[in-house]
Amino acid sequence: MDDNLERPTSKSQLPPAEHPEDEQSSGDEDQGPDWTKLPSVSGPRPVIPKRGEKDFEPIAAGGSGYQRHVLDRSRSAMFDALRAAPSISSKSASHAVWYPELARAHVTIARGVVVANMGHSVARPSLDPGVSQKVQKRLELLPEEALYLIERGALFCRKAGEPVLAEEERLDEMEGAPMSVQQAFAEMIGKEDLTLEKYQVYAYLKRLGYAVTRAKPPTSEYPVPTPYPSAASPSTTIFARLRNLFRSFVFGLRNLLLGSFDWRRPIKFSRWLHHNMDYTSLSKSLRFLPSGHDVPLHIKTKSGAPPSPYEIFYHLYKPSTPFKKTAPPPPDFSVVVVNARTTPIPSLHELSTLFGVLPELPPPVPRKRQAFTPGGSKTPTAPPPVPTSVAPSSEASSWRKLFQWAPSCMTKQSSPEKAQPQAPRTNPFLALKTGNKIIVIAAVDAGTTTFFRFGQGVFKEWPML
Repeated sequence: MDDNLERPTSKSQLPPAEHPEDEQSSGDEDQGPDWTKLPSVSGPRPVIPKRGEKDFEPIAAGGSGYQRHVLDRSRSAMFDALRAAPSISSKSASHAVWYPELARAHVTIARGVVVANMGHSVARPSLDPGVSQKVQKRLELLPEEALYLIERGALFCRKAGEPVLAEEERLDEMEGAPMSVQQAFAEMIGKEDLTLEKYQVYAYLKRLGYAVTRAKPPTSEYPVPTPYPSAASPSTTIFARLRNLFRSFVFGLRNLLLGSFDWRRPIKFSRWLHHNMDYTSLSKSLRFLPSGHDVPLHIKTKSGAPPSPYEIFYHLYKPSTPFKKTAPPPPDFSVVVVNARTTPIPSLHELSTLFGVLPELPPPVPRKRQAFTPGGSKTPTAPPPVPTSVAPSSEASSWRKLFQWAPSCMTKQSSPEKAQPQAPRTNPFLALKTGNKIIVIAAVDAGTTTFFRFGQGVFKEWPML
């Protein structure tokens, strides 16, 4: 019997598999779900089944009629499942009114925990005609917040100015018909600097559990995080001025005695003014090129150049970070959103500008090690002892800084007490990998989002020589 003329019947059954499973099989990850096992659309909420084994293998002569019938049935079941409209419970959905002139959604009824870390309070008079114009505080949503809740099915939002429905036609005491997802996209994309790429990044991060806020407040009522601690300004006391003056005099005298700097001979063979020529001093002499992020970049920028697209747009907070939307803490990450099709890679000047507005992070904490017992259980080790040595006084540290040029034997101080145990040192390779400032760039390419992390290196603080 020809396989191409075979027709399925109600009594036909597949023979059991005779060949054992191949050891090189990739498992269930490369197989698709069986859409025919989905429950009917009219029933309760469908659940996608787990991936199973393939019924047939591709052959060079083509599949049989029975194989085509099974594939067509699975394809039809997939289309039916994707065609089903999502169901929304009106008892758990919030209500809001969208005002296009304000680009805000006023939440009239807040339900569920979804809006716990979304929205902000604004004192604003009512914009509806026939309502008292008394200024009252109300909860408002930004365009991306309202659009995310509408797409999720947790918000019924109607547009202000729409005709009022009759009592029997209203949905859960709503005066007008709620907007569809398509209408919400058309109304809210493009408002308050919101693009489709920025909303896709926002929705993706919200689904992962992050709390997302705007980096630049759109209005004065929008809550902003605690400002970053500014760098301490240099001391301008009389003692500091005298110390700087004496230090410049010592360096000038040193250059006068040793001569000008020679690039081909950076090492000075002098035992009196060069710390006795130990390994640390030799390595320090080889580092004669200016380094560090304090050195300015000699980059010429064009006067009529367009503004850079690399600007921080979102602040991220981890799910484990205590977040309060009325007083948000300093963010865990700062995100820049760009279109990968139209935006080139960031330049050194753009990265330096981004790092200039971020705070310096402390060095990473060393990983805690756990000891394993013979039984297999983990025994937590005791925390490292905190050093109890007395910190040097400010006068001693000032004199030490003043005589940095002196030999090391003159600056050593005798400690009558025994040396106390020191805290574990930071892993330099982990510190070099992490950096002291981190920026995350989200590049959206036709709906596909890729996150890149850029860090400001600390090679000057952790020299390898």
